[in-house]
Amino acid sequence: MTRPYERMGRYIIKRLLTAVALLLVMSFVTFMLMRLTPGNYLDTLRLDPQISKDTLAYYEKLYQLDKPAWQQYLFWLAGLVRGEFGYSFYYNVPVAKIIGSRLGNTFILSFAAFLLTWMLAIPLGIWAALNRGRWGDRVAQFISYIVLSLPGFFVAMVLLFWASTTGWLPLGGMESPGAEDLSLWARSWDMFRHLIIPATALSLGSIAALQKIMRGNMLDVLGRQYILAARARGLPEHRVIYVHALRNAINPMITLLGYEFSALLSGAALMEIITSWPGLGSLMLTAVRSKDIYLVMASMMMGGVLFVIGNLLADIALAKADPRIQIK
Repeated sequence: MTRPYERMGRYIIKRLLTAVALLLVMSFVTFMLMRLTPGNYLDTLRLDPQISKDTLAYYEKLYQLDKPAWQQYLFWLAGLVRGEFGYSFYYNVPVAKIIGSRLGNTFILSFAAFLLTWMLAIPLGIWAALNRGRWGDRVAQFISYIVLSLPGFFVAMVLLFWASTTGWLPLGGMESPGAEDLSLWARSWDMFRHLIIPATALSLGSIAALQKIMRGNMLDVLGRQYILAARARGLPEHRVIYVHALRNAINPMITLLGYEFSALLSGAALMEIITSWPGLGSLMLTAVRSKDIYLVMASMMMGGVLFVIGNLLADIALAKADPRIQIK
């Protein structure tokens, strides 16, 4: 008989193999879209009279830019297998060095928004379900509808305008000037203050949507026969709600966990640009505008890898939380 951890191991390997195929397709489509647009980064260099034609020809040969698109893609793919992401023409450094410095910043923003979303959405959904039809529930649902109708970038701009008028929070960026000279605690507090606006704007829509889903799940579970039977046996109300009802109501939310984290990652790109947060979003914009193709490819691959990991972790967490789900 196959042991549970063996089934889990096979499942993870199968998912990873599928993920590799998806990432290859995504990278190929991204590469071809970049190639279909006219010109490349060397066209910008050709406008500089100080750069000789021999230098441009050297770069074209070095990075296979004089070859057909499919050969360039294979050249990039071969470098990726060796752990090389290519060279950034715009920043004049290896792509891996730039990605390494920006990936952590994007993860900090996305993870902060993720924690804020789930720490507020789940309790609000439970509270709204337990107070169904009362004024508090109606106010919460009304506010959720308003928040869902507001684009995240608009919320960010409103918060930035509010910060500019009050001076209570920084207007953008990740750190204040001279933050590197501060103590660890002071620097962490400074980063936290810079994080408030982008994390709040990024998470508000998700909070509104997830609390409505959690409310509906709780209302559905609270009407089940086994909940009525638990109350009939005289079990304490808090045990009925937070042990029996909550465990079944939260299972569908675990399925959304990976997708929600991936959505926050993709949404962080626009939020980073608006709030000047130095992450992958602003880096991707610079790379696309400058036709820095290898930097674009590496940024897309990092986003795809995080998306795959998020969904895989969500599936594993769901299998652990619900014994009825069998991993094959």
